[in-house]
Amino acid sequence: MEAPAMLEELPPGAAPGKGAHELFGYVGIEAVLDQMRVKTMKTGFEFNIMVVGQSGLGKSTMVNTLFKSKVSRKASQPGQEERIPKTVQLQSVTHVIEEKGVKMKLTVTDTPGFGDQINNENCWDPIIKYINEQYERYLREEILITRKRKIPDTRVHGCVYFVPPTGHWLRPLDLEFMRRLSKIVNVVPVIAKADTLTLEERAEFKQRIQQDLKAHAISVYPQEDFDEDPDDRLLNNVIREKIPFAVVGADQEHQVNGRRVLGRKTKWGIIEGKGSQGGPGCHQGALEGSSTPGCTLTWVGALPTAWGCARALVAPSWPRTSPQPALSCLAVENPMHCEFPMLRDLLIRSHLQDLKDITHNVHYESYRVRRLNESNRVALSPANGLPGKDEDDSNL
Repeated sequence: MEAPAMLEELPPGAAPGKGAHELFGYVGIEAVLDQMRVKTMKTGFEFNIMVVGQSGLGKSTMVNTLFKSKVSRKASQPGQEERIPKTVQLQSVTHVIEEKGVKMKLTVTDTPGFGDQINNENCWDPIIKYINEQYERYLREEILITRKRKIPDTRVHGCVYFVPPTGHWLRPLDLEFMRRLSKIVNVVPVIAKADTLTLEERAEFKQRIQQDLKAHAISVYPQEDFDEDPDDRLLNNVIREKIPFAVVGADQEHQVNGRRVLGRKTKWGIIEGKGSQGGPGCHQGALEGSSTPGCTLTWVGALPTAWGCARALVAPSWPRTSPQPALSCLAVENPMHCEFPMLRDLLIRSHLQDLKDITHNVHYESYRVRRLNESNRVALSPANGLPGKDEDDSNL
């Protein structure tokens, strides 16, 4: 009877997979991935996201677009004036969303009132307080002698910061917020309502923002210090070149060329149209193909916008008796139109677990160490009948 085959130990310093003993039969190690998948589908998982920016930048619409559901309530209905709170008020909404058997408990925290006041001094304090409170809540559950098998996770895994599309430099408020918040949470800056900028304006604005972040040593997600291997670094370098993403949000579908498209209406023509004089993504051809009978379109030149067409593409004219052409659609999920797909992939499809890992292993760990050190100092203080630091040193 032969002795059972045993794997040889890896030599010291050898990387896994290099120099390992070759298997001569199926073991089934890779089945652990299926086990993890089945367990995750049964228990589900949590993801908590915060959106920060002044009113009117489309934060709620963007969140609804990300998750293709009404997970974030808009502050006001169309036609109603939005009341701006006098102070920053955090509002959290939790939903359970399910896709192909996988359940996710999603919590969206909005920050109405941020940046809307004449004096915005220290307007980030309520946000910092909220983030730290979630760390404290998790820590208190974690240090219990008898703790829950699964600790509820309300920690903020990602903060999407909406930069107004000014086309200039970051405001002092933007810089100070990201400088403070990037130390305790994963901050992902985006240029809101990017369809108001031309391609040239957007590129210049991005470059200025990147220069500002570098000059003020602000590390936004994905942080360069946390790249674990060359493959991660290669992917994250591409993402870092694109940040901040220029995005447009829309939570309504429209009929375009016989198919349903998630987007919003625009008077500049169907952006799903094929290229023509305006270059790739230009929608002159789409306008010509869908114009009202009796309407004539005059080419007036290409002024490229963020979605690859033109602001003043054509000059339509039609008889007064003819109806005006209907508005056409900007498809937010088309990479030719805006960078929303990049933001969605970063937050959900490629880096969701990494956002959670960095939150737990870096940001929460920093908070935990600081709090436990504070507790030890209090426990060893003279007020508790124990020698303080100075007293203890004098007795050595």
